[in-house]
Amino acid sequence: MSIGLTTVLLFLVFGVLLFLGLPISVSIIVSSIVTAMSTLSWDQITFITMQKMNSGVESFSLLAVPLFILAGNIMNNGGIARRLINFAQLFVGRIPGSLAQANILGNMFFGALAGSSVAAASAMGGCIGPMEKEEGYDPSFAAAANIASAPTGLLIPPTSALIVYSTVAGGVSISTLFMAGYVPGILMGLGCMLVALIYALRHGMKPVRLNIGKSSLQVLLEAIPSLLLIVVVIGGIVSGIFTATEGAGVCVLYCLILSICYRNITWRSFLGILLESAKVSGIILFLISASSAMSFVMAYAGIPGAISQALLSISDNTYVLFLLMNMILLVIGMFMDITPAILIFTPIFLPIAHSLGMSDIQFGIMLIFNMCLGNITPPVGSVLFVGCGVAHVSIESVSAKLVPYFAVLIFILLLVTYIPELSLGVPRMMGLI
Repeated sequence: MSIGLTTVLLFLVFGVLLFLGLPISVSIIVSSIVTAMSTLSWDQITFITMQKMNSGVESFSLLAVPLFILAGNIMNNGGIARRLINFAQLFVGRIPGSLAQANILGNMFFGALAGSSVAAASAMGGCIGPMEKEEGYDPSFAAAANIASAPTGLLIPPTSALIVYSTVAGGVSISTLFMAGYVPGILMGLGCMLVALIYALRHGMKPVRLNIGKSSLQVLLEAIPSLLLIVVVIGGIVSGIFTATEGAGVCVLYCLILSICYRNITWRSFLGILLESAKVSGIILFLISASSAMSFVMAYAGIPGAISQALLSISDNTYVLFLLMNMILLVIGMFMDITPAILIFTPIFLPIAHSLGMSDIQFGIMLIFNMCLGNITPPVGSVLFVGCGVAHVSIESVSAKLVPYFAVLIFILLLVTYIPELSLGVPRMMGLI
């Protein structure tokens, strides 16, 4: 069977199974096996599929993923979100639309700690949403600010998305990726804050100071232990004191001790956190395992090379090709969750990025930035659904308010695509490149 027919068969079967409602991991495995049957015997397919699925998760670095998930769930239930909101309010309390600004800044802090956009949207929206309602904020505007800014935690480290990409991309340095995510992640948050400020000025919204019953010094002192987590984990990984996986273990222990000190976690709630973390980790690791089998089938059939040649034949202009790659990745992000998207499409688009002179590091940041935007768009935008659910508003009402955020974030994405120093500047300054 030709490469073109093999490519069509793989993605056609995959798309049909998704449309029928099968879990994405099952769809990946079945479509891979059906495609492999066109060139391999059943015995070969069975042996290779099991071997690739096993080797796909046989990585010490991937142990960091369930540990960071556990740490994020502990943070979400351990009273850390409230303290971060209070801390954020110290910076934005005098800005129009200050509660929305505090929500965005809180998402940047919490996302950087938890590494989960869904956890950030749930925790921050649940804490600050009722306050915004009391102050007469438009619920759709409040939800849009929360939804648009929640994915910043997928870029601001530590984040499991960068760890997954590091594994798929062939052992790209995790510490370098972590440092590369800071500037794009912060720019993403600042872009959201700018949109919220313009909206607040246009609608005459006044600054609202949170009545927290504490002095600024007390708020700062309460937030310092949570913020120190970033210093401990990122500092330890970058300095080489421990690996990303060991850093994830330190993160879990630190968060657990902090939550116990805050008296926001009990033995019963901790068991629930462990169960929820195990469920999410199992789903993600099985996706990684299944995607390893699909990656082999694509490589064996020559699909990445064929797609690369087809894309490069469209134009020889680097700017046009980068724009096309972003358009394709944006559409992929709208229909696929971030982990399987990274696993399936990194082997396809990374060689193209290499041929255009883009480094592994910059491509990883660009890829994940695209997936962040996919997180806030229908039909599979998990952050969109969680944010609307927490705010008790419809997706239709929020979608219109999300358009300005989306426009600004696409502009920032293009900056990250065409200005390599936005991703590579910090790692280079720290001697990691």
